[in-house]
Amino acid sequence: MEVYCTRPRCPRPQNYFADLDDVTTLKTTQQKYCTTCGMPLMLDGRYVPSKLLGRGGFGAAFLARDRRIPGMRQCVVKQFQPSGNLTLTQLQQAQLMFEREAEVLSQLGNDHEQIPDLFAFFPVIVNSLQPGEQDQFFYLVQEYINGQTLEEELAQQGKFSEQQVLEVLQGILRVLEFVHDRGIIHRDIKPSNIMRRRDGKLFLLDFGAVKQVTNAALGSAASSTGIYSMGFAPPEQMAGGQVFPSTDLYALAVTLITLLTNKEAIQLFDAYSNQWKWRSQVNINPHLADILDKMLLPAANQRFQSAQEVLRALNSQAAQAATQLNSPSVTLPPQPPQASNPVVPRRPSTQPAFSTLELLGGAGFSGFQGALIAIALFSLVKSPIVTFSVASVILGILIFAQTRRWIEKFDLLIIPTITFAIIFFVPFLRGGLDLQSVVILAVGAGLVAISLTAVFRLIYKLLSLLL
Repeated sequence: MEVYCTRPRCPRPQNYFADLDDVTTLKTTQQKYCTTCGMPLMLDGRYVPSKLLGRGGFGAAFLARDRRIPGMRQCVVKQFQPSGNLTLTQLQQAQLMFEREAEVLSQLGNDHEQIPDLFAFFPVIVNSLQPGEQDQFFYLVQEYINGQTLEEELAQQGKFSEQQVLEVLQGILRVLEFVHDRGIIHRDIKPSNIMRRRDGKLFLLDFGAVKQVTNAALGSAASSTGIYSMGFAPPEQMAGGQVFPSTDLYALAVTLITLLTNKEAIQLFDAYSNQWKWRSQVNINPHLADILDKMLLPAANQRFQSAQEVLRALNSQAAQAATQLNSPSVTLPPQPPQASNPVVPRRPSTQPAFSTLELLGGAGFSGFQGALIAIALFSLVKSPIVTFSVASVILGILIFAQTRRWIEKFDLLIIPTITFAIIFFVPFLRGGLDLQSVVILAVGAGLVAISLTAVFRLIYKLLSLLL
């Protein structure tokens, strides 16, 4: 089994122990040490790192297994290891951030399904590579989310569609609603900190930069410590000032416009006019674009003040979707909330739009069902005129129900199947015809209906082009 050494700058961190391939040995062995630097490999006596997942400015993350849990579940081990020449104050601040992440995950992870659970938090003190000195490392262990970050998805698939972005917006807003209600501000929302698990569920990661608002209302101040991602942080955070729930909403909006455009945030911001220039590069619902622009306003008090407000605005958009003007998006500068942007309503269409496949499928259903109804009626009344009249009325009702979408999709199979079953089990309703003749007549009527519908649709399209 391969075990990865977590000591920073270990010259050969990969270790292989053949005896650990045996599960019993893996569960019972006391400890293993790096063959290169002597670092203990089984962290806290139970977590066995196997792969480096990534390194950042303040730490590294490893894929590991918990040998004390049945099935030895996978987990993520994060190690605090700041890089660069930090002052004592900066080092203490970074360590505080790491400890805060563990604290927040312990509060939130077990209570929300889109935040990773915290399994453990502990220090490890070992002999240093420098003789006579000791090194102290801090570790936190959290739930492993098997999937891709949105940054990885963007690099792989390119621009996100409007529907994909709307899904991300709604999913992360519900996480922020939960987080903000508990007085916590994330402060580092960006594509690399949003993970989509393989089943499609979104997770908000990396609570290392969180700020908790204590003894104050949620809308009140919490000073920023200067930890943020360039381009995603709003002016108040970059200036080291107060941060608010709307600080997270700003970063979320920047995240979404980078997904829509597949461009870096710095390419979308015009420093000369102090405005985001992104709307001309996408074609999305104007109301959604207005919501994102409001989230991007430079002043914190001009943005939406909570995730709930954004969700209400999105719900309003969905409720009014049938009456919104379906025009291409126009580049507009961000507007303060006091300014009103009236939307010109249009009369909603009374007829739903049907695809060609839906029209032909409905025609086939009408012909097949109409033939079965006519055969059954004729067997009862023995009058062609009455049969034709009643069958026409029933068929008209069925066609009208299709135009209103009262009958669609699987109904087009279920209704004729039930009708055919009745005729099958009640021979009297076949009007003296054998079962094969009934099937041939019904299928033939359906094919004729499909053919006529296709011809009339073609004629309609040709006339539309000519006129």
